[in-house]
Formats: sequence, structure tokens, C-alpha cells
Amino acid sequence: MNAEMITMKSELYRQAQQAANELADVAGLKSGDIMVIGCSSSEVAGGVIGHNSSLEAAAEVSGGIYDALSARGIYLAAQCCEHLNRAIVVEREAAPNAETVWVVPQPKAGGSFATTAYRTFKDPVMLEEIKADAGMDIGGTLIGMHLKRVAVPVRLSLDHIGNAILLAARTRPKYIGGERAKYE
Repeated sequence: MNAEMITMKSELYRQAQQAANELADVAGLKSGDIMVIGCSSSEVAGGVIGHNSSLEAAAEVSGGIYDALSARGIYLAAQCCEHLNRAIVVEREAAPNAETVWVVPQPKAGGSFATTAYRTFKDPVMLEEIKADAGMDIGGTLIGMHLKRVAVPVRLSLDHIGNAILLAARTRPKYIGGERAKYE
């Protein structure tokens, strides 16, 4: 592996870790919360989503996010690509009572990011859906269906990880009631 490749990989890890830490801070996430990540390794590596999958890029991004979240006790939920209907890879303990589905993500059916998560999690399970407390969309993967009901956009100091556009969101409870209702 050449020096340029090592530097690029280290930079992807750093960017992913920084973004995960920033979002966790802004969203006020605490131990036991869940952050969903959709990541196009193709876009991160400078390719086109769905066409240039990169296990190497996925490993760097996943590693940076996983390390940041694990240190805080926050669970990573990795979203698969559309070929698996955007199913979710998560540690079993993050959703102990959830109904699981039977599929194993692969780079071309689930995506390299989800494949990496499945291979590195201690006890991975697959879910059709989850309601996460915050999330990052890296490269246009459309994570909205896996966030709690009211998603609030968050602007991070980074707007890209590698070559992929980075969008982030936190969630909040729904406001209910009328003119007499009070909110903190």
C-alpha cells in the first residue's frame, strides 16, 4: 500500500470520527441511543453511488464512526443499500425485542458499509426498520425512513466525507397540544 493510499484512508477515518462526535454532541445523544448511518462507499471513494463499491473506504468510515460511538455507549445502525430495501445492521443488544429478518449484506447487495458493519459487529442482526435518535447520510443514501418521527437537520463542520456529500439530522419529540401547551 502506497503512502498516498494510507494518508487517504487515515483521513476518511478522521473525518468519519469527527462527524460522528459532532452529531452526537449536537443531538445530545446518551448511552443506549442509536445513530443510523447510510454510507455510499462508492461516493466516498469518488465514484457513483451503486457502481464503485469500496470495502476499503467503507472500513475506514465505519471504523471512525464505530470508535466514536462505542466510546460513548451509542449504537451504530448501518443502513443497507436499496437492493436490500435499506435494511439495518445493528448489534442485537441495541434492539433486543425487534423482529429480525434473514439476510447477510454483501458489497453488491447491501453495500460495502453494511457488509463491513455486519462483519465487525460482535453479534449483528438484521432489521427491516429502526427508529434512530440521529443519523448521517453519507453520499445520498436516504436515511430518513430510519429516524424517529421529527427529524431536524444539523449542519456539521464537515460537509463531505471523502468525496461524498454529508447530511446529518437529530430528532426531537413531536410538539402536541394547542396554544396553551408549554414546551421546554
